Amino acid sequence: MVELAAQHEQHHVPPCAPDTSCAPDTSLVEDTKYLTKAFTMDQPTTHPEVQKATSALWTLPTLEGLAVILYFGRDAFAGVVRYYASLTHLDPLWFVPDVFAFACIGAFTYRYAFKRANVLAILFLLYVLFALFLGYVFLGEVKGLASSIKMIAPAFVGFCFCGREFKDQKLLLRLIYFLFFASMLGILWSAHTRLPWVAFSYESFGATRTAARLWWTGGESRVSGFAADSTMAAYFVLITYVFTSIRKSVLWCLVWAGPAFYAIHLSTNKTAIGVLAIYLAALMFVRAFNERHRFSALRSITLWSFACILIPGALMLMFSGTNLASVAKGLYSLQDRINNSWQLPFVYMNDLMPLGYFTGCGLGCFNYPQQLFSNKVSYYVPVDNFYIGTYLMFGPVFVLFMIFVMLAVARTRDIYKLTVVFVMNFYTITVLGYGPASGLLVITMGFSEVFGAKLKSRPFSAESNAIGRQPLLRAASG
Repeated sequence: MVELAAQHEQHHVPPCAPDTSCAPDTSLVEDTKYLTKAFTMDQPTTHPEVQKATSALWTLPTLEGLAVILYFGRDAFAGVVRYYASLTHLDPLWFVPDVFAFACIGAFTYRYAFKRANVLAILFLLYVLFALFLGYVFLGEVKGLASSIKMIAPAFVGFCFCGREFKDQKLLLRLIYFLFFASMLGILWSAHTRLPWVAFSYESFGATRTAARLWWTGGESRVSGFAADSTMAAYFVLITYVFTSIRKSVLWCLVWAGPAFYAIHLSTNKTAIGVLAIYLAALMFVRAFNERHRFSALRSITLWSFACILIPGALMLMFSGTNLASVAKGLYSLQDRINNSWQLPFVYMNDLMPLGYFTGCGLGCFNYPQQLFSNKVSYYVPVDNFYIGTYLMFGPVFVLFMIFVMLAVARTRDIYKLTVVFVMNFYTITVLGYGPASGLLVITMGFSEVFGAKLKSRPFSAESNAIGRQPLLRAASG
């Protein structure tokens, strides 16, 4: 949303002292020993000259950075990967990113639960295990349990960014820049050509899945580009534009917003196009401040974005039972969310697991593991909201966790993390966010500082918080 000048990077003050638990992780050797030498992704401390050289394109990313690269690359080209992997009988390649996600579970456990003894990290891990058990009881099938484990693994990829700045992931940022243009190109191409992977059926854990070609609310053609479906294609245009625009000039942001809007419009994804409009307005708002106050403005609007959590409740109170489609045909999907998606799971909970009102119904409930691998599939309802869907799985303890998240966001200094929290809070009003996996790991990356130690107070420094030193209309080199 905002760009940091070179001077800010040179004089950046770390968020806390090196001996505190939220300082950038220097435990490379320990992590490497724990995960075996195959996952040596973190860079050891070197002399200044060598450190400067390691910022080059070929620098190895961190473990979590490599996992994001694999997930983003796979999900942005999901249709292509699924289709050609099936033709060549290399379907297991689809699960390579998940292997790295499980490695991140190990890294998270070691870094924050064992080495730092972070109480919240320990409690979080214990409750995830408890939620897995509840999910197995709820779903009633071993395949459902396996799918739930696979579903939650990407969350740990995002959490492993605690204490680490996203701007240091040079290779990942270059990939995101490429994916922005590739995603738009894929949508434009598939809008005029029937690509071979459109409506291609594939099997996953014995369940057959197919990307829909028609929009269920109006029968419109849905353009999926290189991704498996239109929602995923629109998401990648949105999220890659967001990541890329953070360090670009206002001129670049305005010029490329047009093609991004057009590509998302072709995909028929109203949520993504609305969030892109909100983000662009917020970007202009933050850039309008002088250099000293831009970071504070960004953090303030990010904290206020958590008010989006209340929007579904407010809509249900005002419009529950109302026929919004009679007002405008395009409101039918919102009407369905208000009357079914956001309410019915709580109604069904009374029949399926009354205890779930207090403990949650476990990982996978009212999520795609229930839809694909459960003896309670007849009760499945797509929950199109991240916070409602996660609350159903974890119960009231999730509210307490989110309080800690908000407190952590209030002290976060990474502008990438603040920006994605702002964007995803709006995006997940009508999207669950657990599929594709790239959505979940972006959310948890924004939340990751919740496992860091509280920052020590220090005087305000204009140098350490300087944002956007370059002229507003400086032509970006790309």
